[in-house]
Formats: sequence, C-alpha cells, structure tokens
Amino acid sequence: MADPQNLITVKGISKAFPGVVALEGVDFTLRKGEIHALMGENGAGKSTLIKILTGVEHPDTGSIELENKAIRIKSPQHAQELGISTVYQEINLCTNISVAENIMLGHEPRRFGGIHWKKMNELARQALARLGIELDVTQPLGIYSIAIQQMVAIARALEIASAKVLILDEPTSSLDVNETARLFAVMRTLKQAGIGIVFVTHFLDQVYEIVDRVTILRNGSFVGSFDIADLPRVELVAKMLGRVVGELQALAHDKARVERQPDEGRLIDASGLGLSGMLEPLDLTMSTGEVLGIAGLLGSGRTELASLLFGIATPDSGTLLVDGQSVTRFSPRESIKRGVALCPEDRKAEGIVGDLSIRENIILGLQGRYGWFRFISTQKQYEIAEKYIKLLGIRTPSPDQLVKNLSGGNQQKVILARWLVTQPRLLILDEPTRGIDVGAKAEIQKLVLELVKDGMSIVFISSELEEVVRISDRIVVLRDRAKVAEYDHAVSDRTLMQTMAGEA
Repeated sequence: MADPQNLITVKGISKAFPGVVALEGVDFTLRKGEIHALMGENGAGKSTLIKILTGVEHPDTGSIELENKAIRIKSPQHAQELGISTVYQEINLCTNISVAENIMLGHEPRRFGGIHWKKMNELARQALARLGIELDVTQPLGIYSIAIQQMVAIARALEIASAKVLILDEPTSSLDVNETARLFAVMRTLKQAGIGIVFVTHFLDQVYEIVDRVTILRNGSFVGSFDIADLPRVELVAKMLGRVVGELQALAHDKARVERQPDEGRLIDASGLGLSGMLEPLDLTMSTGEVLGIAGLLGSGRTELASLLFGIATPDSGTLLVDGQSVTRFSPRESIKRGVALCPEDRKAEGIVGDLSIRENIILGLQGRYGWFRFISTQKQYEIAEKYIKLLGIRTPSPDQLVKNLSGGNQQKVILARWLVTQPRLLILDEPTRGIDVGAKAEIQKLVLELVKDGMSIVFISSELEEVVRISDRIVVLRDRAKVAEYDHAVSDRTLMQTMAGEA
C-alpha cells in the first residue's frame, strides 16, 4: 500500500551516457517534512539523479512518482510546476539587480501594463520573512554575502514553485560555521512546514547534525537508504567506499603521517610579507620536503597568502626568498619558472577549462612553462595525460573527455595533474578536498604524503582541521588576515579552533 508520507518515489532508475553508465537500478524515497542526505563518492551518480529529478535529464528505464502518482518530468520548468526546486552550489542569480527582482523574476506582479514595484518588494520581503530573514530587498543582490544570496535563492525556489521538494546541492561548501548554522535554521523551518529536502553534501558532521535519513550511491548503483540515527559514521564511510568496517578502522589507527625529517635547506623565507587590505605582514619559512598547513576561517587571509606566494598579487611590504634568492618579479609565470605551482580554491572559475579535454587541461601548465613556441607533440600529450590519469586514478573513458563532464573530485585531480607534470618544488594546495567525496579526499591526502617523500614541499590550506593536522609538519593559523600562531603537528583540533576564534 502506498505511504501517504512519500513525496518522491524513484524506482529502478537507470541512465547511460556514451561510455559511462551513470545510474543503474537506483531507488530513492523522500518523505514529507524530511531532510534526506544523498551521499556517495564523486562519480557515484548523485548529480545525474538530481538532473533526472529536475528534468534536465530523462531516465532510460525506471519510474518516478510524486505523492504516489506516476509522473514524467519533461523539463526544469515542468519540475518547478510540479513543486520540485533546486538550489545549486554555484548560485544562478543576477547580482546586478535587486533582491526583490531576483526572487520574483519572471513572476513579477503587474499593474497598468508595467511592474507593480511596491507589491513586488512586499512579496519578496514576505518570502524572506518566511525563512526568518530581514534585509533591504531593494538593494542589489551583489552587495550581500554568499550566504545571504543562498537564502535568496531558496526564497525564490519556494516563491515561484510553491515547492514541495527542495534540492540543496552542496549548499554549505562556501559558508562559514555561523552561515551554515543560519542555513540549517532555515532548513528546519521548511521541514516543519512539511517540505521534503534533499541535501547533497560531503560533510559528515553536518549530516549527523541535521539529516533524518541518508541514501548512499556507489559507482552509479544503489547501496541503500538508512535512518541516520542507526548508522555509525564508520559504517557510512564504509558503505560509500565499498569497504568493510574493520578495514576502515585499521586504516584509521594507522599513522597517517609518515616520519620524515625535512631537509635542512630553506626553500621559502618570507619576512614581513604583506599587502595592504589583503594580508598583514607576516614571517613564514619552509624547508624542502615539508608540509605546511594553513588554518583559518573564510576571510582569514588563507587564499590571499597563496596569491602572494604564487605571484598573483604583489606584496607592498616585506621580502620573499626562494632558495635564498630574493623575488623581485611577482607573476604566476615567474613563479612557475621558480618551481612554484598553485591549485586554486575555486576549481571551476580559476582551475579547469571546462570546454577543453582532460589531455588539453593537463598539458596547459607544462606548455606555459615551455612557452607557446615550444609545441608539445600530440603523441607526447597523450603519453603525459595517460600517465597521470593512471597515477591519480582519474575516472574517465578517454583522455579526450571534456573536463566539464567529470565529477568534482576528478576535476580536482586533473588540476593536480596539470601542476605535477611541471614537477614543482613547492605546490600550494588551496582547499584541494573541498566538495569532493571521502574516498577522493583520502587519495589526495595519500598523494600529498607521497610527494613530500620525494622532496616536494607543500602548502596545504583547508577548512577541515582534521586533515590539516593529519598531514602537516607545522601549522600556521590566520585570523582577520593576520598570522596569529604557529604549531607543530601534535596540536589538537580544539586548540586550533580556539586560536582561530581568538580564545587561545
């Protein structure tokens, strides 16, 4: 007998693309007033399932029911008409127009042949008030933080679709702790109103804080749906990775850090290095074969420090020495010549070139180092690409696959491959594991440890303190764009958090 609490019921959904089976026999059920996590490694099929639920893609086989009635979702607009709305990780709003215009765009109230501005602003205020948000809806959206823009996107989704189902795709990836707490408060309000929420995330702490049930996918297949209260964390991770619990526990008890003594040679020596409005002057040293962790909240100066070390920005105070030689010309190209490479925080905007193939993306860094007049033959390009696809375990049917068609974790590996090809002496990793699954995180952390054994130095910037502590020899803490402390690898997560918060 059909359960009246079921909002969305997916049965036996399969979807194949050329060379790839994205989903095979997947089941999924979302109930009224439920926050349901959708989890799995990158490439597990989460994005494809979301696209099917929102009408972007159509399944090859299987069925979908909305409130126990069979439906065929024809398009994203049809999905909205059915009450299924999505807020994506990259917010698709217009920052140059007002908050009210964004919320009501395409549904503006009209009077005398034009927009009824007063009524539109009032409707927008009401839409935000239902989420517990008060702000000036007549101001351009762009003046507000990413967190507020996300709330506006949710308000729009609810306003234009009278949503019964809200899909949140990695909504917390760019939010700090306070902003995440505010989003969770909104999610709880929507839950109480009977709205079903599909929550796509890779943060286990957040899953256990707010989620009721979780559905796990692996390699396009359905692993199972579980009440989160009955699923220990280690079992959740084991199901995502396809490993047994005992194996994971053994891995957890292994010493993740390798014992190594950084070479005596000083690779980096910064003294009073800073830039007005970006980063207060700081001192920083690095030895060959060392991992230097950088911890701090969003806005603490982490990315700004990476920009100075890589030459994207030019300091207006202090000095920077690489191998004892003073750096006078700051630019990415000069940095690459010195053996410095950067994997940027925003891989989509600053890292990958989506319309180029994996092969073309991988050789970009090497071609840039050689100069455009020293062409790398096509045969050599394939040899390089295939080597690093195998080395990093990039999941793709071919080196000619467009990078934009890869999962987030595999895109991150392509960027890593690009810079590893150049054989840098210093590799700066700015949030290398953000928005990727547990398995890919472990692979990247393992790769970092292997690289330093070969003598590479690494600056490791991450919001996840556990992984910073796990693989770093030393940790620098930034707060309010200034260096406030430095610790060795034995420091605890709690001490780091207290220092970041200004309590230590």
